[in-house]
Amino acid sequence: MADYHAKFGCIACHGGVGGVMDMEAAHEGVVRNRPIEQTCELCHLDISKAQPTNLHYNLAGYITLLRARGSEATMPQLMVAFENHCNRCHVPCGQCHVSRPASTGSGLLKEHNFLKTPPMNNTCTGCHGSRVNDEYKGKNKTADGKKVKADVHFNPGMMTCQNCHTGESMHGMTGVYNHRYDGPQEPACTQPGCHEEVKPGDGIAQHTGYHLNNLSCQVCHAAEYKHCYNCHVQKSEEGIPYFKIEPSVIAFKIGRNPIQSPDRPYKYVTLRHVPIGRTSFEYYGKNLLPNYDSRPTWAYATPHTIQRKTPQNAACNACHGNAALFLTKDDVRPEELEANRNVIVEEIP
Repeated sequence: MADYHAKFGCIACHGGVGGVMDMEAAHEGVVRNRPIEQTCELCHLDISKAQPTNLHYNLAGYITLLRARGSEATMPQLMVAFENHCNRCHVPCGQCHVSRPASTGSGLLKEHNFLKTPPMNNTCTGCHGSRVNDEYKGKNKTADGKKVKADVHFNPGMMTCQNCHTGESMHGMTGVYNHRYDGPQEPACTQPGCHEEVKPGDGIAQHTGYHLNNLSCQVCHAAEYKHCYNCHVQKSEEGIPYFKIEPSVIAFKIGRNPIQSPDRPYKYVTLRHVPIGRTSFEYYGKNLLPNYDSRPTWAYATPHTIQRKTPQNAACNACHGNAALFLTKDDVRPEELEANRNVIVEEIP
């Protein structure tokens, strides 16, 4: 049976001229994606109206960080870099529901059918591949060759991204946020239908009020995960934008919470080194990040390497007093010490 959307014809989504026999004339004005208000919004009004504030669509997370580390004077150059290197991650409706995202090479998902629930491997992990995909599916190895197990949610029943990340959240319908960890936790481990039974007195000794109030779930239940370092953005002699990332590291680090709030009240959280350095945008100008130290390079993280039993929760002293688990000055590059001053653990619990 033909996809329901087929009844609207090609022109409804791609433009062009109907009623003419000449091919060139019929294709005049054809585009890959017409504006949402001319297509999807006509039927999917609630979802489409949320798109301007959807982080997948507006990429506000990138802009938030560029503004924080840059300045009013350097933002024009940073925005040129953003358009060249970051804007491919902008995802309109069709790049999840009809084709793969442009940043992964496009290509139809299932002929020209519209899929209400995008396939995880061709859409979600197509973009979020090097970290989320490899962590979730157990594809990482530590420096000594030890295989990091797949996330426990993937192993038993192969839960997909949509089992935790709802359509409302992915479409930006739950609020207006400036970055991934702005606003309430979405998803949250203890949300209804998941681990809502976790609380003091649930029979697990470590689930005391202190631990639940001061530690994010990942502190006890995440295995090692990926850390990326400086990402140099450049353009080839032919004008093609590209980037080079310094080698990544698989490790586990607990640090002080850089975004402590009522939504994330924890004192200690898992931290991930993000792919940024003082020289990341040097191709576009010198000292484009004058406020580089205003944000930590070891950032709040929710690794997709969850396990019920981990080395750090095997016993009390497996974590308490174990300096190797915590982000100390020795783990931080000298030129990044000031940026990470508020997340470094000075005294091991």
